[in-house]
Amino acid sequence: MSKETLELASLEKKEETKKEDVEPPRTLFGVRHVQVLLNFFLTFIAYGIRVNLSVGIVAMTTKSSDNPDIPVYDWHDKSILLSSFFWGYIIPQIGAGQLAKKYGPKWFLVSTMGICSLFSVLLPVMADAFDSKGVMISRALQGFCQGFFFPSIHNILSYWVPVTERSRLGTFVYAGGPLGTVVSMIVSGIISASWYGWPLIFYIYGGLGLLWSVAMAIVGSNKPKDSKIISEEERLYIEASLDRSPDAKNLATPWRDILTSRAFWALLIAHCGQNWGFWTLMTEIPSYMSEVMNFQIKSNSYLSALPYFVLWVLSFIFSAIADFLIIRKYASIGTTRKIFNSIGLVVPAIALVFLGFMDEEHHTPAIALLVIAVGMNSAIFSGFNVNHMDIAPNHSGTLMGLTNCVSNIFSLLAPLFVQVVVTNEKDTSQWQTVFCVAAGIYIISDLCFVLCGSGEVQEWNDNGAVASEGKYTVTKEDDGRKTV
Repeated sequence: MSKETLELASLEKKEETKKEDVEPPRTLFGVRHVQVLLNFFLTFIAYGIRVNLSVGIVAMTTKSSDNPDIPVYDWHDKSILLSSFFWGYIIPQIGAGQLAKKYGPKWFLVSTMGICSLFSVLLPVMADAFDSKGVMISRALQGFCQGFFFPSIHNILSYWVPVTERSRLGTFVYAGGPLGTVVSMIVSGIISASWYGWPLIFYIYGGLGLLWSVAMAIVGSNKPKDSKIISEEERLYIEASLDRSPDAKNLATPWRDILTSRAFWALLIAHCGQNWGFWTLMTEIPSYMSEVMNFQIKSNSYLSALPYFVLWVLSFIFSAIADFLIIRKYASIGTTRKIFNSIGLVVPAIALVFLGFMDEEHHTPAIALLVIAVGMNSAIFSGFNVNHMDIAPNHSGTLMGLTNCVSNIFSLLAPLFVQVVVTNEKDTSQWQTVFCVAAGIYIISDLCFVLCGSGEVQEWNDNGAVASEGKYTVTKEDDGRKTV
């Protein structure tokens, strides 16, 4: 046995012993929880900005306020306008993951949230000056900025969240989106019907986003070793639990291995199916409630928000059960991800099929089916949504950038599909087509994930050469680590 092999075996044995010896910090709330909270509020505000136009567009095109100075527009391109966010959103995804990996995500998040918030404040001005085209420009630029968010969040979580806390803390961060949706829909409906009218919606969310940028600049950190306020005990606990390279930012991205990986393609297809169904409902529920169910804007906003409140609540229940199964070893990581992914996609698919047969005489069943379709979808937060960190923690931000880029093409296409299919918003048969297509896509994408997905760290996770002196290199041929 060579000297290098002996040194490697000794090093790995020490690392294993170190991992076993490190105990969880005694404090219940640590710096990792501060980072998780920051990212929770990021998704909360980001989704609020995303969806406030879904309710706002009703007020912008229908008289909803008693204030005669609140403008009302005659627009006939509402679904196209609602899709404009994704025109910009899909562009930076892959590059954002690479930039976050190389330079750290903190300052990208600070700057992009700041710009996104600025265009929220400017949106009423753009509408007044350039009509619906001005809103489309604002939304596309907001989408471009938000395209940096999820690849950056995944990068941060892969450094800050221990494996045994991944389902719970990862779900908590991403559940900020559904909660932000709930609050945004309700608040947008109330404000739209008030004397201040729909412009105030965009001013409020713009202000919140700017405040978040300041908070992230002050207390946010890319990774535990960069934090000035973390204890040594907590830092060691986090770093010992993570299966990632000491200096992952210097690992070359194994593009060929990623693009030929069955686990990656299963993850990508699941993400695409989720986004089609999720954004079909997210963008069109207010219109469906208004035109088919004949709800007024105030009650419309409450009922449109109800399913997302249930989603937010259920996400914590599902994530706790998922981590329990993994910690107690009742199920492997891969099996757990597939179970919850199936709950999150197949159950909503069944509900959507039945929803297509509802009309204004079936208010209560329709609302119940919407709650089931959206609420049970929360299980995906413990399914494919954290699977990037399972299969390749060193490249999780890049993987999220890839899947988020491609999947959001489907987010863009979903409302455009509705624009083509639903020519009469009061025709329930046209909505039936929309919901059945979404259900079919849900089921097909979940089947791909169940058959081809994985919860194991892929061998290409450590592929690539580390350039800096004193670090280790990993090659595909020998899959070994040696000091250089």
